[in-house]
Amino acid sequence: MPLVWGPWSAKRFRLDRMSLGDLVKAYFTYYAIQIYLLLAAAAVFLAVAWADDAGGPILAALLMLVLYPLVEYGVHRYILHSRLLYRSPYTAKLWKRIHYDHHQNPHDLSVLFGALYTTLPVIALVTLPVGGLVAGKAGAAAAFATGCVIFCFYEFVHCVEHLPFKPKSRWLREVKRRHLAHHFHNEQGNYGITSNLWDRLFGTFYDRASDWPRSATAFNLGYAGEDRERYPWVARMSAADEEFAEARRRRASA
Repeated sequence: MPLVWGPWSAKRFRLDRMSLGDLVKAYFTYYAIQIYLLLAAAAVFLAVAWADDAGGPILAALLMLVLYPLVEYGVHRYILHSRLLYRSPYTAKLWKRIHYDHHQNPHDLSVLFGALYTTLPVIALVTLPVGGLVAGKAGAAAAFATGCVIFCFYEFVHCVEHLPFKPKSRWLREVKRRHLAHHFHNEQGNYGITSNLWDRLFGTFYDRASDWPRSATAFNLGYAGEDRERYPWVARMSAADEEFAEARRRRASA
């Protein structure tokens, strides 16, 4: 579905046709990014109000910085790429929204950004208990604020990885190249978006496409053939999306 906010309302965002300036405008006008930043500011205020000293909340925030790459890796590998989700009519729509559509259309910004109903619960589930154990409610607030800011950073890096733009940063160029290999060569590796540390530790890292065989499921994530026929819910929703898009194209050209 096309995005319907900001200076490009009613347009379909194509990262492969956008400049860095276009992306920055789109990024900061997206409602979810605004909500993450507002929640982070509110959580910082609460952390300051509740803290007896700065040490505990700062430690909680630093711990989240260390733990985040593992969370990013685990969610991407074991949830977003889980084939179990499309096999139930109750989770098929969720899986389609959170990852299948992105692999089908890697440059479509409207399905690259995470959906709030999936991202915020994960951020809260990861940050609040850890921060609470470190420094009580002040630590929980600090950890949650850090999680929201880190996720904003993650979203921006992910966008840049699909943008026709060569970053000046060597680190960003490398994670971009490896992420594009995940999309266009073999999706069973390079799960890290902002870091490849855990790919290296768990044996799913490859530096160049020539290092791993090409995957036949990079675009459909295994949802094809017998599985597509046996579990048709995502296919039906995708067909409905195409019909809707075609109807819009006909109306636009009329």
